[in-house]
Amino acid sequence: MNKFPLTVRGAEKMRAELKELKTVARPKVIQAISDAREHGDLKENAEYHAAREQQSFLEGRIGNLEGKLGNSQIIDVFKLEQDGRVVFGVTVELLNVETDEEVCYQIVGEDESNVEKQRISITSPIARALIGKEEGEEVAVRTPGGVVDYEILAVKYL
Repeated sequence: MNKFPLTVRGAEKMRAELKELKTVARPKVIQAISDAREHGDLKENAEYHAAREQQSFLEGRIGNLEGKLGNSQIIDVFKLEQDGRVVFGVTVELLNVETDEEVCYQIVGEDESNVEKQRISITSPIARALIGKEEGEEVAVRTPGGVVDYEILAVKYL
């Protein structure tokens, strides 16, 4: 199985969620199932079925997180050679050449991406176009709305 990139912050968030699920949520669900069993007939016990469904979802999420953490390559941007090139984990300041609008994005793993927080996935068209480029270069990004030209203003290793 291929390893997928993950930032240090993304890995920490996943580990924290996994710990929360295992130490807090799982015991609550187990207790809810136990309490529901005490109410008698399981065939017609809605509380029991809801708790079992919640347990199934919870165990699926735990397995998903464990799998992702086990198959990830955690990249610490602070340990990368800071040569002004766009690589995974960096924050890039861009200028839209046509509109003079400036945008800033951090290039992160798929599970960490959140456009509202200016974090874009390594698999996004803009990130794929930027990887390997340097400060000062112009990049043509193919988007659903057409080609957009950006100038790389800064590459920050934050």
